[in-house]
Amino acid sequence: MDRQPTPSSGTPENGSPDGAARPEDRPARLAVGVVGAGRVGTALGVALTRAGHRVTAASAVSDRSLRRAEERLPGAALTTPQEVVAAADLVLLTVPDDVLPDLAAGLVSTGVPVEGKLVAHTSGRYGTGVLEPVTRAGGLPLALHPVMTFTGRPDDVNRLTGISFGVTAPEPLRPVAEALVLEMGGEPAWIAEDSRPLYHAALAGGANHLVTLAVEAMDMLGRAGVAEPGRMLGPLLGAALDNALRLGIGGLTGPVARGDAGTVADHVEALGRESPEGRRAYLALARLTADRVLAAGLLKPEDAERLLEVLAD
Repeated sequence: MDRQPTPSSGTPENGSPDGAARPEDRPARLAVGVVGAGRVGTALGVALTRAGHRVTAASAVSDRSLRRAEERLPGAALTTPQEVVAAADLVLLTVPDDVLPDLAAGLVSTGVPVEGKLVAHTSGRYGTGVLEPVTRAGGLPLALHPVMTFTGRPDDVNRLTGISFGVTAPEPLRPVAEALVLEMGGEPAWIAEDSRPLYHAALAGGANHLVTLAVEAMDMLGRAGVAEPGRMLGPLLGAALDNALRLGIGGLTGPVARGDAGTVADHVEALGRESPEGRRAYLALARLTADRVLAAGLLKPEDAERLLEVLAD
């Protein structure tokens, strides 16, 4: 059995002056267990294996997850969550958010030993508080949320390179959390416990709603007679996203930014005929856009007033 890590409470919060984990802060080679070997769990398991750790056991519920675990974690015993925890130095709880609180409490209630073990979940919603039952039993809690979407394809693990991980950890465990993230190819971003809901709302709103907006736009273009909506939208959306990330609200173009109330009114009317749900979303986002460009001084108050009259419905 590999040696369990012993975090040092005297280590600076970034591990070293330049922010990189020092050799003495790196976790020992760990026996890793994955509870919930789905898309995220198998990707992290492969990444940790590449870093020199060893996935010893995994659990999964669906047949698809079991097959995925067999393919990508070939050395791991497929067993119960309790046996996964018992066999591991580092336990990854890669389960849906709503399952996590009961799982953490349930594992401890079965008497499975967690003392001295690193127990990390990958939920964006929660910090380490959700692992309080584990912490009371002597476990070492970590929240390691990879900021990426996972499709279940073999190349998921490659998507970890260079991404951010939203990390919450007790001060003594921060060097270990940082080292694990770096070993998986990511970069740690420290999130306070009470900021996790806002952090996750920002990510979900940005990524999930972006997909919804793109699909809605493609659907409307199709209704307008465009044969290949995705091909038309791709360059435009790519440029818009790049502008937003580089320039913020200053990268905005279009009728709201210009104060073109007449064009916006035509949009609202057309959407009312074709997509009532899309119309409601358009109105809400256009109001938010108008508020932001007005606050940034990019829109004259009189133009904003005309826009907001059109968007009042």
